[in-house]
Parts: sequence; structure tokens; C-alpha cells
Amino acid sequence: MATESTAPALTKPADVGLKRELGLVGAAWASETSIIGSGWLFAPLSAALLVGGAAILDWIIAGVVVIVLALCHAELGAMYPVSGGTARFPHFAFGSGAGIGFGFFAYLQAVTIAPVECFAVMSYLSYYWHGIYDSNTSNVTGLGFGITIILMAVFVAVNFLAMRLFARVNNVITWWKVAIPIFTIIILLFKFHGGNFSPAGEGFMPGGIHGLFAALPLAGIIFAYSGFEQADQLAGEIKDPGRNLPRAIIIAVLIGTAIYTLLQVVLIGAMPASLLAHGWTGFADKAISAGPFAGLAAVVGLGWLATVLRVDAVVSPSGTGLIYTTGTSRISYGLARNRYVPQIFGKVDNNGIPWVGLIGAFLIGLLFLLPFPSWHSLVGLITGASVLMYAGAPLSLGAFRGQVPEANRPYRLPWAQVLAPIAFVVADLLIYWSGFEVVWKLGIVLVIGYVVIGIFMAFDPQRPPIDWKSAVWLPVWLIGLGIISWQGQYSGGGSLAPINTNNIPFWWDIVVVAGFSLAIYYWAMYTKLPKEEMLRLVNRQSGEQELPDTGVHH
Repeated sequence: MATESTAPALTKPADVGLKRELGLVGAAWASETSIIGSGWLFAPLSAALLVGGAAILDWIIAGVVVIVLALCHAELGAMYPVSGGTARFPHFAFGSGAGIGFGFFAYLQAVTIAPVECFAVMSYLSYYWHGIYDSNTSNVTGLGFGITIILMAVFVAVNFLAMRLFARVNNVITWWKVAIPIFTIIILLFKFHGGNFSPAGEGFMPGGIHGLFAALPLAGIIFAYSGFEQADQLAGEIKDPGRNLPRAIIIAVLIGTAIYTLLQVVLIGAMPASLLAHGWTGFADKAISAGPFAGLAAVVGLGWLATVLRVDAVVSPSGTGLIYTTGTSRISYGLARNRYVPQIFGKVDNNGIPWVGLIGAFLIGLLFLLPFPSWHSLVGLITGASVLMYAGAPLSLGAFRGQVPEANRPYRLPWAQVLAPIAFVVADLLIYWSGFEVVWKLGIVLVIGYVVIGIFMAFDPQRPPIDWKSAVWLPVWLIGLGIISWQGQYSGGGSLAPINTNNIPFWWDIVVVAGFSLAIYYWAMYTKLPKEEMLRLVNRQSGEQELPDTGVHH
């Protein structure tokens, strides 16, 4: 067993073949275009239908939650600026036993986003092309499925551009995606009716606090914020990552929070009072439900704005699908660097593009079109996968603070000893609020992930050791969350709702989740890899020369 005196020197992992051609704006817009996707087109109405005027509180709560999680990612990404970071930080901190689980969920979350965004495009495009989407079943038709495949293929084709060229395309799309919601906010403010926030007989918060929390995952609010970590996924291609990466993440989240909160305000405020005769919970206008902001603009006499929004409803989700295809290929690259998947996923072309990972993102993404054929049915699963992935960041941050306190940290999370465990508690609460139906499905998916990656690793003679001692808390954490969810107050709203027992009373369930989460967090800190073992895993990914910075700014 190695001793402290023989521990490897502090170093940084190096990504091989990737080129640092992404500047601050390009990095920030990579995260921003992921945040402003299909979520803003659907989630504000879904939230209002669940909790009425109190939906604005949900966006603020979610914004605070996401900012704390984003700050954890900012420290980690600046400390170890590697592509596919969310799949690699837990590997360094806890070894392969835990790293496989977090890495698999990072990939699952990323690879399913492009299909979701394609469904959003089909839903809005069906206003002009009725044959591609069936509004009665909320599913694409056979024709729509074929067009979705073509759209995903376009995402892959654009991603084959060199990063400096891809960044230019993405920047143009993102400026549009940010400008249109802001423009919409300004226009709809002139149609504002304050009474819509508390309709007669319903009040400000018809679902109560219970409904407020449930709406975070169920309305797609947490899903809408997904993507802030994209700068982390592209860290191996960001110029001066110690400076630009944390700034990019923070800028993207702050802009996203402001836009989403104001969009919720104007959607509620601009709704004609006549449509709220039965309150938000009794809202039943099909035209607005099919495309909330475009439908609302048409109803209030702004037909020209409705046309602009329907165009944006194609551009905006497409931009998000495009960047998530990028991120998916970088996560599979990172999994290959961890030696969890075949090394061919680490192959890059002359432009520095992980081309095998791009093809894999396309093919695997198509699989997720089959069992989950609509936007809403995928959102719950992705939200759960996202939050499980995000939970790895505060755990990794806390572990690194104990393992290598002397390491260079261009950005340091303030009060990390307090904020890191709080971030982990919040992540667990979001998982719990997703509901038991989502949680048990994620459990099955995780088992599949361990089997698949285990098979890959069995054929790799250079695979890292499976550090079960440092991951002993992981199955207890996941099974424990499942049991609490089963006994708790949130079913997920699906067909298995009766299985949820409701045995743990509301408020006490939050206390139970928080206490359980803190116990798991500190158990994980106790069992984290020793410093020398952690540094050996880092050094395994530092043996090859990283390509130099090209000096190109975008």
C-alpha cells in the first residue's frame, strides 16, 4: 500500500486530441443554449396549471438551487478542465465503483435531450404541418418520427465542424434564442393583468406547498434549467478554462433564471381573464395548451408575435438538441478516458471532434424515441437522471477538498463545507419530488448501466480497479431514496400512483430526506479514496501530451 511519501505529485488530467478554441462567450453560450430550449415553450404553462400564480416562486426556488449546483461545477471544472467532466469528477474522487453510476447517468441525461427537443419541434411545427404530430395522443406520427431522425442527423452533421466553426454557428443560434424570449417578455408586459395571479375561488397557490415542490420536476422546471453544466462538458476545449469556465457557468445560470422567471410572470399576467373563469387548475384552452406562448399571443391579438414564436419554437429546441449532441460525444469521450467504454469512443478526427461519440449519440438517441414517445413522458426520467448526475458534483467537491486541499483552484466555492452538503441535500429532494415512478425506473436503468459498462470493462486489460470500499455508500443511497420515495408523498403522477403509500407525512418527508442525505454525504466523505489513490487515477489520464491552445477566441 502506498504511503503519503510515495504519493504521486499533484497534476492535471490532459485530454488528447481536443483543441482549445472556445472563449468566454462561446463557453457561456454553450451552457445558455442548453438552458433556453424547449423548457421555456412548455414549462411556464405546466407550472401555472399545477400551482397557479405561485409558479413564479418555483422558478426562483429552482434558480437558487441550480446556482448552488452550478457553483460546485464551476470549482470542479476550473480545477480539472476536462471534457465530459460530470462523468469524470466522481471517478477521480471515489474510483470506478461510484464513478460508473454517475458517469452512466451523465450520459443518459445528455443522450436523451436531443430526442426531447426534436419532439418539441414536431409539436410546434404541427401547427403548419398537421401530419407530423397527433395532438390527441401527444405523439409524433410515423412521418414525424422520420423527420425527427433527419433532424437528429443534422445535429450530428453540424457537430463535425471544427470547434471554432461550430462555436460560430452556436453563437448565432443562441443570440436568437436569448433575444426572442426577452422580446416576448417586453411585448406581453403591455397585456398585464395582476388579478390572474389569484383567480377567484383559487387563490395564489392552489396546490399549496406540497404542489409547489411537486411542480419543480413535474412541470419541467428543473428540466428547463438542465444544461448549465455544458461548459463543464466542453472544458477540454475552452481557452483559459480556469478563468473562462466558472464565469461562463455563472453567467449562463443568472441569465436563464432571469428569463424564466419573467416569462412565467408575463404568461400568467397576459392570459385573458375570461379563460381563467375556473382558475388555473380548470384551464382548458386547447390552442394555448398546444403551444403556450404562441397560442397566447394569437389569443390576445398579437398574431405577428405568434408567428415569430412558432419560428422560434423550431429554432430554440433545435439549438439545444445541437449542443447536447456535442455534450453527449464529450461525455462518451470522458467515459473512454475513464476506460469505462471501448477506447474507440475516445477517437478524434483532425478537427479535434470525437466522431465515434457523435455517431453513438445519434444511434443511442434514436432508441429513446421508441419507449418514450412524447415530450412530457421523457421529462420526468431526464429530470431524475439530471439530478442524480448533479448530485455527483457536491460529493466530488467535498472529496477533493479533503484529498488535495493544496491543489490550484482558480475558482473556490465560498463556504464549501456548508454549501456542498446543502447542494447534495437539495439534489436528493429534487429526486424525491420527481416521484416514486421516476425513481424506480431510474433504479432499473442504473442496473442496466452497470451491466453494460461492466461488460465493456471486462474486455479492457487496462481497466481501472473497481474501488468498492469507496463506493459502499452508493447502493445504500439509491435504495434508501427509493424506499423513502415509495413511503413518501410523491408518486410522479403516472399509472403507478397507487403504489405510493404516503406513509411519511408531508414536511416530515423533507426532514427524512435531508437527514438521510447528510448521513450519506458524510459517509461518502469518510470512505472517499485516499489521496495517493485519487492522484493515481488522475495521473492515468495525464500520461499523454495535451494539444496546445490554438489561441483562437470565439
